[in-house]
Amino acid sequence: MLELQWPWILLALPLPWLVYRLATPAVRSGGAALQVPFYRELSSIAEESGHDQLLEKQQWRLVLPLLIWLCLLLAAARPTWLGEPVQVAGTGRDFMMAIDLSGSMAIDDLKLDGVAVDRLTAAKDILKDFIERRRGDRLGLILFGSNAYLQAPLTFDLTTVSTLMGEAEIGMAGKLTAIGDALGLAVKNLRERPQDNRVLVLMTDGSNTASTDPLQVAKLAADEHIRIYTIGLGADEMLQPGLFGAQRVNPSADLDEKTLKQIAEMTGGQYFRAKDTRQLEQIYGLLDQLEPAVQDEESYRPSKALFYWPLSIALMLSLLLALLKTRLMDTLRYKNTQGEHRS
Repeated sequence: MLELQWPWILLALPLPWLVYRLATPAVRSGGAALQVPFYRELSSIAEESGHDQLLEKQQWRLVLPLLIWLCLLLAAARPTWLGEPVQVAGTGRDFMMAIDLSGSMAIDDLKLDGVAVDRLTAAKDILKDFIERRRGDRLGLILFGSNAYLQAPLTFDLTTVSTLMGEAEIGMAGKLTAIGDALGLAVKNLRERPQDNRVLVLMTDGSNTASTDPLQVAKLAADEHIRIYTIGLGADEMLQPGLFGAQRVNPSADLDEKTLKQIAEMTGGQYFRAKDTRQLEQIYGLLDQLEPAVQDEESYRPSKALFYWPLSIALMLSLLLALLKTRLMDTLRYKNTQGEHRS
């Protein structure tokens, strides 16, 4: 269906006629004269063609400017083609993810298909499938290190969220871990959404080293009815080469599980511990089972702007008008030259 977004602009259609009828004519000065090129030629055409034919030509020459004016008004009225309504199934859930990109995420203590990989690579692989399963949810992405950044606001465009997550690199937000800032940024973006649908999943492999106390922000999140699910990432032990052979070390010694558990408990969420990729995948499988809030289906009508069609027609008519005027001038010059030869 064709629709004009600003139909009131068409009220300007009679504007040129009103200006012509109502505007005060210019006062002619007795001491100055306006010299019209080819006046003699115009006079000769009027004599040869007759007054009626000349009047008919002038009236025809008004058609193109009027058509150009009409096309410009149509373009300004923003014609839009509206498609059939499309139903979008919505759970009403607003799902924000906060992912740690600090330097410790480079530790390669996790495995994918039997190959040791760093923590961020493993998280990306699991999150890719998780994001694809969030159809019907609004998903947002926060990346944090020394600072927290909103990489993707809440959106149904899961493809973009997945792409932005895939492009994340360790250290791009700094080497430290600002858990409190990440929580605060999430609260800021979730507080305007319906109360029963606010969910935050925070994944980190360390402790807060670059921001205010996360527990203070968690209290604010609880007041805003935001459920926070926290995930502690990293293996309990790994073999590390040394001078006296491989030694077993705990790569997750800096993980502050106590604080992550408190954050989850204060907000009605849950704390999960992911020591390997299998456990991480199971955790996101459990998150898939979050009870969605009941909400009516949303619908929208795809639209396509069509203003460029009347605008293109106006441009072509303007070129045609310029060509006709040029041809008229050439005709006048030719007739003038023929008249001079006959005389």
